[in-house]
Amino acid sequence: MDSIINELIKHIDSLSLDDKIKKINDIKTKLHEISPFKNEPVDLVLWVKNDKVIANDYNPNVVAPPEMELLKTSIMSDGYTQPIVTFPEDDNITVIDGFHRSRIGKEDEEVKKRVYEYVPITTIRPSQEDKGNRIASTSRHNRGIGKHRIDGMSEIVLELKRRNWSDNKIAKNLGMDADEILRLCQISGLREMFQGEEFSKAWDVDDLEIDEEILENEL
Repeated sequence: MDSIINELIKHIDSLSLDDKIKKINDIKTKLHEISPFKNEPVDLVLWVKNDKVIANDYNPNVVAPPEMELLKTSIMSDGYTQPIVTFPEDDNITVIDGFHRSRIGKEDEEVKKRVYEYVPITTIRPSQEDKGNRIASTSRHNRGIGKHRIDGMSEIVLELKRRNWSDNKIAKNLGMDADEILRLCQISGLREMFQGEEFSKAWDVDDLEIDEEILENEL
């Protein structure tokens, strides 16, 4: 067995860079198929060309310039320690989480040169194919580790409601409560989007007043 593995390694090592990466990705994928952890996305991390990885259009996470510089320093000093979380979409790969890691891998010349214009990705479960599920996945990742624009989160809640997600479903998937969902809907100014939902009995939209000072601080 060792001799077979050694021959395979020797063969792969003789390939061009792109062919070598492709072959290693193929082997990883085959091993992932028989792995006891095949249902865990982190079990399979692949390197793909950075131009194949594109941003989603619903990410409310914000990273300030100093933090972006720190992220670059981390990648340059420690290496890529976390893959970009993605989902395949048409001919591209859409970012679910890790947009700023992908940006650095695509835009910073030092990093690009070091990783040969590739970036590391993992892919969330196929069951998350519906866009609403992917939006919720991005929000869950961001709410756990990032910063959010209030207006961005408001748009996400409204988009999920347009997709006929109930308030209870939004609350469960995004880690929110009734108060937060209602407030985000009010910020958007689209009153009709939260009328008649499960929480309407607890909140009377016509009688509810918003504290303008609180909203100004959050916006």
